Formats: sequence, C-alpha cells, structure tokens
Amino acid sequence: MNTFQSVDDLNNKVAVIIGGSGAVGFATAKRLASLGANCVLVGRNAIEKSVEQINQLPAGKHFCLNASIIDSESLVAAAKEVELRLGRCDILVNSAGFTKPVPAANLDALTDDLIDDILKTNFRGVFASIRAFQVLLKANRDGLIVNVSSIAGFTGVGSNLAYVAAKASLDIVSDSLAKVLAPDIRVLCVSPGVVDSAFVPGRGDDFNDKTAATTPLKRIGTPDDVASAIEACATRLRFSTGTRIVVDGGRHL
Repeated sequence: MNTFQSVDDLNNKVAVIIGGSGAVGFATAKRLASLGANCVLVGRNAIEKSVEQINQLPAGKHFCLNASIIDSESLVAAAKEVELRLGRCDILVNSAGFTKPVPAANLDALTDDLIDDILKTNFRGVFASIRAFQVLLKANRDGLIVNVSSIAGFTGVGSNLAYVAAKASLDIVSDSLAKVLAPDIRVLCVSPGVVDSAFVPGRGDDFNDKTAATTPLKRIGTPDDVASAIEACATRLRFSTGTRIVVDGGRHL
C-alpha cells in the first residue's frame, strides 16, 4: 500500500513535461532531472527547439517529443512513444499555455476566436494531455499530475477574461480529477502570479517593476519559483491532492 511518504529523490521516475521548452517547463525539467528523473520535453516543435536544452540536463534518458496540446491524436501518440521508450510515466506536468493581453473592460477586443483559442489551449488541451497519459500514470499506482494554473483562476484578474475562465475551469476540474483518479494518481495545481518570462506578450521591465512594487514580497516570480513548487509536489507534498499551491509572493492578497 502506498503511504505517500516524503521522498528525497526521483531516481528512475519518468517526468513528461508538456510545454517543456518554455521557461517554467524547462526550469521544472532541470529540477526533476537533478533528483534523478528521466525527463521528456513535449511541445509543438520540441525536437527542433529542445535538443540544446536536453544537453543541459544531468545525465539520464531524456528526450524530446513533438506534440501539440490542441491536437489530441499527437498527445496519444506521445504517450505511446513514452511507453515504448521508457515503459512508464510517473509525473505529468502541464505547463503549456497561451494568452494575449486584453483589458477586462474591453469586451469587444475579446473576440470569439480568441476566447476559443485560449480555452482550447489552457483548458481543453490540459484535459486532453491528462486523458492521453492517464493509463501510464495509473500503472505504477503512484502517479502525479501537476497543472500549472494561475492566481487569475481565483482572483478574476489576469491577462484577459477568457484566460481567467480557463484557469478557473482548470482548478475546479483538477479537484474533480483528484477524486476520481485517487489513490493511484494525485492531482495538484501550482498557481503563480506574474512570472518573469515571455509568456504574456508585451509585458516588459516597466510592468514587472510596477508589479513587484505592489506585491507583498516585493518581487515578481521566476520560472524556478514555480519549478520548485512542482518539485515539492513530487517529493515533499506527497500526502496532498486536489488543491492548489500558490506561488505569487502574496500578489493575490
């Protein structure tokens, strides 16, 4: 019986990171690989873009796979390839996403197409990746899914209102999945505030400085802040499921 005790390493574990070439995804790969996990970086052009990143990881059976989070067939194919090459998947990290800044008051600028694109990527795609990898995650009866969400999902403030809706949906469905997939798979959300990355187009140093000044801990987040929380989900917070870990320096307060 799994007692869900804290662990000190991830030796021989396999971590699949959707959006692995992104800032948060790669920071997560570095942390998990340093603990002994074999990391698979998945993205639309991962084979072309992530080879250099793979070479930066500690020695292991790491590799890249091309798949799109909005193409369910490619995710199913990726799961089959992981099973063929490594025989298992212990950790699934969903860090892929897409957004575009639209002021909340500008309803006309939030077009139907943009709403569809944001929900398709940030909600439907995450669900599709979980659906594709669930059998592998369940096989070892100690699977972990970490969905990178956002404080936008519970504050109602974010890059646009569709993004807020997508993250709120992801949070509540993660709770539902935590119930139905337990005890073989744990499901957690890690919810950053503003992170110093290129994820939101058009946000630069001026925005970051203003945000840092109004955040209780007086800085914005880094990709490694988020990655360290994901690491904790895999190693220290093993008796946790169906909840969110907020990593925002108090931004939501």
